[in-house]
Amino acid sequence: MVHIGNDWDERLAEVFGGEQYAQLRAFLKAEYSAHRVYPDMHDIFNALRATPFADTRVVILGQDPYHGPGQAHGLCFSVKPGVANPPSLENIFKEIQEECGKEPPENGDLTRWAQQGVLLLNNTLTVRAGQAASHAGHGWEAVTDVIVRQLNDHPQPLVFLLWGSHAQAKAKSITNPQHLLLKAPHPSPLSAYRGFFGCGHFVKANEFLQANGRGEINW
Repeated sequence: MVHIGNDWDERLAEVFGGEQYAQLRAFLKAEYSAHRVYPDMHDIFNALRATPFADTRVVILGQDPYHGPGQAHGLCFSVKPGVANPPSLENIFKEIQEECGKEPPENGDLTRWAQQGVLLLNNTLTVRAGQAASHAGHGWEAVTDVIVRQLNDHPQPLVFLLWGSHAQAKAKSITNPQHLLLKAPHPSPLSAYRGFFGCGHFVKANEFLQANGRGEINW
């Protein structure tokens, strides 16, 4: 049984106790036994551990974990200190610098965002090394769909940042009019210049949070 250690445990108990997750767990056990899989199995649910449901203010949805050595650690777009920033993360920091005038941080560890209530959730929470989207379609999407639906019912206004088509597919589950839903192309070098750069999402998110009495995120 999965143990998150905060209010997500009660909210996801039915999911983690169900047959569909049992099948996903069997798939993951086989994958971790036979292949190199990211992130480390103890880091899979780090996003939920770092950002309890009650504390969530912003939700950023990624596609799946980084598939290079030492990169993924359970928070979408984030890498641990000492690991080179992937191009998508570099572009995120460029946009923040343009919008907010903040110099890029010393490292790409976004735990500092997670601790402020930014849930950094991937659509698929594991991936085989070197094979993007290799764990798509094996059951993670059903789990993250439930998480997004739970967040849609959050008693406080949230900001959802959906970058790219995979994240935007979750928009159908975000129906509560009290939330702010912002969409843009993915920050990947392949698409960032088609509208991620100049999207203004970080300023818009803070303006919305401030207007609703929820404070700003220090990006």
